[in-house]
Amino acid sequence: MRAQRPGTPTYLRAMNDRHAFERLLAEGPLTRGRLGELTGLSKVTASQLVARLARRGLVEVVGTQSGGRGPSAELYAVRPGCRYAVGVDTVLDHVVVAVANVAGQEVARVSRPTNETDDPETLIPALVREALVDAEVDASDVDNVVIGTTGVVDPDAGDVTFSFDLRRWHRGLHDALSAELQCDVTIENDVNLAAVAERDHGAARDVEHMVLFWVGRGVGVAVVLGGQLQRGATGAAGEVGFLPVPGAPLPADVASRDARGGLSGSLQQLIGASAVIELAAAHGIAADDAEGAVRAAIAAGSPADAFLGELAKRIALGVAAVCAVVDPSVVVLAGDVGAAADDKLCKRISDEVGHLVPVMPTVVRTAVETDPVLRGALLTAVDKARSNLLAAIAAD
Repeated sequence: MRAQRPGTPTYLRAMNDRHAFERLLAEGPLTRGRLGELTGLSKVTASQLVARLARRGLVEVVGTQSGGRGPSAELYAVRPGCRYAVGVDTVLDHVVVAVANVAGQEVARVSRPTNETDDPETLIPALVREALVDAEVDASDVDNVVIGTTGVVDPDAGDVTFSFDLRRWHRGLHDALSAELQCDVTIENDVNLAAVAERDHGAARDVEHMVLFWVGRGVGVAVVLGGQLQRGATGAAGEVGFLPVPGAPLPADVASRDARGGLSGSLQQLIGASAVIELAAAHGIAADDAEGAVRAAIAAGSPADAFLGELAKRIALGVAAVCAVVDPSVVVLAGDVGAAADDKLCKRISDEVGHLVPVMPTVVRTAVETDPVLRGALLTAVDKARSNLLAAIAAD
């Protein structure tokens, strides 16, 4: 198809269709009259474009709206089932797959432990197909699959290039999964996806300059500047678990593992889940995981104050190092510790950061406590599906 010149009737019609579709996604259901008002088009033109979108199977009538005198006006909305997207969260001991329609509504979810097989080339396609069967969705209607993982993801090849946990992930996996699933596949760092969810409907909603600081089994950061997620030249932006800090031995080799399965030094050794559990035990707080340790300490009140104070100082070392470089307005504390934190702990961390560097960002706890990585994967997948639909409308 030849490129359409701006100003031609065909080009303008395509742009109007795209604009209307975007409005329906963001603000629907809408009457043809209201859609015309929002897009600046006449009622006749709005009616014509709605008819075109309906013929393509992209919009549908979902009801009527009474306007007083005269007949009721039909309400139009994007047809949710015109396209679907899939999100995947590869947790340490299991994999979760969810299917959502283009409206962002989740329609199916399946999960499977990795004790039988942890081969992603086998496990992920099998789970995606199972989820599609549950959702009664044909694979040809799936636009893309977004997979959240730990580790460093090469932004060019799309493969995991470094991870302690994903031993069977390899270069070429991205292309293999795309071929097997017969759709676009995106592999993304899990902390980055958690930040996507936090900005969409969490504690950093619409914040232009933010950092998500993840403290759990692993330690990581997602950086958003000017509304854009920063991945770095090789995808390693935010791997602050390797950050050398006072009080932790430096690693002799970043690829080595200690007996606890973490990094052999640096910030991970100070605030990773194992370190939090040990610090809590040293203060007389017994817990099976980092989240439980923080929750127990907060519930205990002043007797656990020393533990929370020391934890805040340790976390502040990492937060201060990041903030001194990127200067965010908000730092969201996420992961196991973030899910358990309260406003008092966040304030302590912020105060400690202010003692270390000449910036004092607002530190808040995560507002996305449940499945942040999977939610971020679904949001990203749905956004890609919408973008592809809009591009197809413009090119039609």
